[in-house]
Amino acid sequence: MRVLFAVAVVFSVSAAVTQKLEAQSPGPLAGTCGEPSVLEARGLGRGNGRGNARAKTGIPVYPPGEYPVKLPAVSLLGAHNDLPNPYRPGVSWGQLPEGRKWGSVASVSFAPDGTIWAADRCGEFGSGGTACIGKSAGVDPIFQFDTSGKLLKAFGAGLFVNVHKLSIDKDGYLWVADNSGNQVFKLNQDGKVLLTLGKKGVAGPGHDEFDGPTEVAIAPNGDIFVADGHNGGGTPTGNARIVKFDKNGKFLMTWGRKGMGPGEFDQVHTLAFDSQGRLFVGDRQNDRIQIFTQDGKWIATWYQFGRPSSIYIDKNDVMYVADSESRDGRTNSGEYQLRETGYGYDAGAQRGIRIGSARDGSLKYFIPDPCPYPYDSVSTLAEGATADAEGNVYAGDFLEDIKKFVKK
Repeated sequence: MRVLFAVAVVFSVSAAVTQKLEAQSPGPLAGTCGEPSVLEARGLGRGNGRGNARAKTGIPVYPPGEYPVKLPAVSLLGAHNDLPNPYRPGVSWGQLPEGRKWGSVASVSFAPDGTIWAADRCGEFGSGGTACIGKSAGVDPIFQFDTSGKLLKAFGAGLFVNVHKLSIDKDGYLWVADNSGNQVFKLNQDGKVLLTLGKKGVAGPGHDEFDGPTEVAIAPNGDIFVADGHNGGGTPTGNARIVKFDKNGKFLMTWGRKGMGPGEFDQVHTLAFDSQGRLFVGDRQNDRIQIFTQDGKWIATWYQFGRPSSIYIDKNDVMYVADSESRDGRTNSGEYQLRETGYGYDAGAQRGIRIGSARDGSLKYFIPDPCPYPYDSVSTLAEGATADAEGNVYAGDFLEDIKKFVKK
C-alpha cells in the first residue's frame, strides 16, 4: 500500500503569540442561520429568497417562531428534544490573527494537554470542493488555543485540499482527514507530517484509497481507524466503510457497505472510542450511531442522539453528539428546501448537541440550536463539538464561528 513519510518539513507554523489577535473572529455568516436568501445575497449558494419563494411555490413563508408545526418532545426515530439545558447561551470564541475570520469550521477537539484544536476550511465557506487550494493556499486551517481562546499555534497552509475532521490521540499527535484530497495525515504539534494514507486526488475502494475520508480514530494500541464515505450521502454511490490500519499504516481490514442494516452505512461522518475500546460510528445519513468492536463486530445501534455530525467521548464516557443537519422536509423558506428533502431527513429532530452516556446510551442534557425550526438545508450550530476538563462545550459551526457554552 502507499504510505508516504515526509522529511522534516514544517508547514507555515506561525509565531502566533507575536501576532495581533482579534478579540472575536466569527465570519460574516455567523448568526444568520444560513437562510437561502442570505447565501444568495453573498454569492455563496442558490436560493429563491423569502419574497419569490411564495410566488414560485405557493408555500407560505412564516415569521420566525410562528411556523404552525411544532417540534415534538421526541423525534420519529427517538431523538429527544425535551432534555434540560444547563448551559448559558454560546459566545463566539477563538482569537484568530488580525484580518483572519473563521470560515466553515469543520472540527474542534480537546487535547490531552488541556488545549483546544480547531480546523476550518481555510477561511472559506462550504463543505467540499477545494477550499484550501487556489486563492486560499496560503491560509492556515489548523489552530491550537488555550481554553480562554488565546491562539497558541497556527499551521497547515498548502497541505490540504479541504480539511474535514481533526482528532488527537493519547500521545498528542494530530490526525487530519482531507475529504476532498482523499487522504489522511498524522502530524506532530508543530505541523510536521509523520504519516500519510491515501492517494491525493484519487477516489476509490482499494486498500490504499479513500473516497471522502471524514475522521480518524486511534485505538489504545495505536491501530488507525478511518471513516471513509463522505461522498454520495443519500445515493447508492461512494464508499461507506471503516478502514483499519496498524500503527505504521499497514492495511489490516475493512468493513461496511451502503445500506441501512447493522454494519451498513450511508455517509460515515465521525468516529470515537469509549473507555472500553468500542468504536462509535456516526452513520449520519442513516440518522444513527452504530457501535462496533475493533474487529468490526456490530454491538448496537442508537437513534436517540439524533443525526450525528460529530461524536466526542471524554475519559468518563460522557458523550457529546452534535446534530447540525436534521430536517424533516417541511420548510419556512420555500422551494429551495423542498428540492432536497431526501438528504438530511430526520423528522421531528431538533438540531443541537445531545449529551449523555456512552456506557448505556442514556441522555442527560441538550444544547438546542437557536436557529428557528424548520431548518434550511445548510448545517447550523455544531458540525464539530468537544468539551474541556471543566465540562465547557465548544461547538464548531459550519456558519463560520466557534461557540463556547459554559454551565450556568
